[in-house]
Amino acid sequence: MCGTCGCGDEKGVTIENADGTHTHVLPDGSVVKHAHDHAHEHEHGPAHAHGHAHDHGHAHDHGHGHGEDGVSAVETLEARILGRNSELAARNRGWFAGREVLALNLMSSPGAGKTTLLEATLRGLELPASVLEGDQETANDAERIRATGARALQINTGKGCHLEADMVWRGLEELRPEFGSVLFIENVGNLVCPALFDLGEHTRVVLFSVTEGEDKPLKYPHMFRVADLVLITKIDLAEPCDFDREAAYDAVRQVAPGAPILEVSARRGDPSGAGMDAWLDWLRTQHRRLRHEDEAAQ
Repeated sequence: MCGTCGCGDEKGVTIENADGTHTHVLPDGSVVKHAHDHAHEHEHGPAHAHGHAHDHGHAHDHGHGHGEDGVSAVETLEARILGRNSELAARNRGWFAGREVLALNLMSSPGAGKTTLLEATLRGLELPASVLEGDQETANDAERIRATGARALQINTGKGCHLEADMVWRGLEELRPEFGSVLFIENVGNLVCPALFDLGEHTRVVLFSVTEGEDKPLKYPHMFRVADLVLITKIDLAEPCDFDREAAYDAVRQVAPGAPILEVSARRGDPSGAGMDAWLDWLRTQHRRLRHEDEAAQ
């Protein structure tokens, strides 16, 4: 369960494996893997240290009163959940660093164009890359990514509104991004909770489209404050949408003054769309910088 919004699913998380089977991570931390005919291949008991047990022993009869220190039970639970997630994110970060993998967390509201951008990016980047796809249900986006020739793994969160570090870890165990590659983590479409959960990523990219209005950064400031890059998508629709560029840039700079801003159009997954060259160059620069940092540390 998310300590912030209370989302969660009694069915747990489902990961679509590369061999056509599915892995279910149940709320108690146990793991079940089966094929499409639901014939169980094997079943594990409660996950070991990195398992994410969702029940937290959290009974609902304690109320939400404040203790002597003024901290409510809800706030204590949230701190515990986020603290545990941060520990697991640190493990992911070490995994990425050890394999020189550039991991990017792409976040936006639903329909801002993350998957379409990724389709165009994978066709034009010319670097080894793979994708972890986060959605509540369906494998639609992973199938679209695989159509570009890239490897992709679908993580379905059920009622969950965001990816968490442990979900990413389990995805990495199956996807196994190659050494020195780029890993795109497409988070669940949501401009609130994903900002709170560190996945161990190197960079956070936040998208908003011209169809959403210029004031998105002001309405969801925390999301944009954590951005290392802001992408304004569907820029080809700016004129028919009466999109006010100056107002949009001003909104971003009010909440994230240090974040660079790029405008892109990736219509139909076309890597030659407006602004795509600048985006691809930015990615290549991040990749080179990471490799150089790793070489300097050795």
